[in-house]
Amino acid sequence: MSPAESFSAEERAAMKERAKELKAQAKAQDLLKDLLAKIAEMPEHDRVIAEAIHRIVTTTAPELTPKTWYGQPAYAKGDQIVCFFQSAAKFGVRYATLGFNEAATLDDGSMWPVAFAIKDLTPADEKLIAQLVSKAVG
Repeated sequence: MSPAESFSAEERAAMKERAKELKAQAKAQDLLKDLLAKIAEMPEHDRVIAEAIHRIVTTTAPELTPKTWYGQPAYAKGDQIVCFFQSAAKFGVRYATLGFNEAATLDDGSMWPVAFAIKDLTPADEKLIAQLVSKAVG
């Protein structure tokens, strides 16, 4: 009897599922590592804001997957980007941007904001971001 034959079909299926889980965990860790590396590369002012947004998003919506999108920090639900941060230095503009994509459930009437300019973050701003992220993930 070969080693593969010594396991039941159910055991082999469970091992395949576990292998998929480990691959997914490794991929998630790589995505997070890439995101943190991109934040670390930012000029100090943008980096401080990006770190705060990362903390807020991952605390408020741990179900979102941190990843990079166009070389910037983003947070996805499945394959869809829910929100993202764009460094001011990326395009040489005067403010950073926190944006929400169509996957974000921020709908409010017939018109609502999906991008916010950020020059600095106050505790009130951080609270608002947490509320927006919470609403965005439904």
